[in-house]
Amino acid sequence: MTRRFQRWSKLLYAAPLLWLTTTLSARADFGGAVSPSAHELFNVGGFPITNSMVTTWFFTVLIVVVMRVVAGRPKLIPSRGQAIIESMIEGVRNVVAPILGEKMVKPAFPLLIGLFTYILLMNWSALLPGAGTFGMVKEGTVPAAAVQEYVNEDYTATLQPDGNYFVHKLDYFFRPSNADLNTTLALAAVAWLAWLYFVLRYAGFKMLIHDLFGNKASRSEVSSLMYFILTVIFLGVGLIEVVSIIFRLVSLSFRLFGNVFGGENLISRMHGLVAFAVPVPFYFLEVLIGLIQAFVFTLLVAVYIGLICNHEGGGDHGRDKEHAAH
Repeated sequence: MTRRFQRWSKLLYAAPLLWLTTTLSARADFGGAVSPSAHELFNVGGFPITNSMVTTWFFTVLIVVVMRVVAGRPKLIPSRGQAIIESMIEGVRNVVAPILGEKMVKPAFPLLIGLFTYILLMNWSALLPGAGTFGMVKEGTVPAAAVQEYVNEDYTATLQPDGNYFVHKLDYFFRPSNADLNTTLALAAVAWLAWLYFVLRYAGFKMLIHDLFGNKASRSEVSSLMYFILTVIFLGVGLIEVVSIIFRLVSLSFRLFGNVFGGENLISRMHGLVAFAVPVPFYFLEVLIGLIQAFVFTLLVAVYIGLICNHEGGGDHGRDKEHAAH
């Protein structure tokens, strides 16, 4: 009986948080579409500071502080906080280790666990009470001739009886940074440059060129004519591969941005229909999507690195992993 009461007590403790989630997270866009661009809050020396940048800085500091407070000084017998963090790190490591190979786990894992942790928390930041709610209100009355200019700047316009329009917008302080394409492009660029560094540092330029353009056939197993034909084919395939490598910047950034931005719009629409209770299941859906997208981004970066740097299982080992990832 005591254990059952404790379980129900935990649910009762969670009820106020659930209520806060459905009330304080009422979207600033009034149930309409979320702006695809971040709002500029102010500028420093002509450099714009947006709400997604503020969110990024806040959670970056929060990650460092929470990790230090929860984990503390590592101990042989871990505390509860240290055990939670170690379990997360060990879980991610067990997934990426077979992909990276024994040689690449140690140098590449800090990048991968950093990407996973940062993207996960940024994805979940949109679900916190107050996200997209508090900010600076801008409103006023404008003539019909000028209303389109304000609509282009994400103002909501309402026609008045006198023929003028009442325009209003809330530049909220906190916007999930991964719902800003600039942030996801930056993450993709960091991952791409890190991939280039690891490939050149641990595989070498010669291995990179051979992996892209080299003939994978053995001269002893095919005729000279067939070997020449295969060389031309592999050269063409290498050119396609170079294009696909360049487009990783686009695929990584737009996949993450599209899912997070789509989730923002979904929650906004649900709050526009019914402000209470109904949006709750969609919050749980976004928790799952945020986790999956952080995992997918991290896993793809690991695959890209392992394709060339991990040849422990043979020459075609990396190619098989790429096909499995896609």
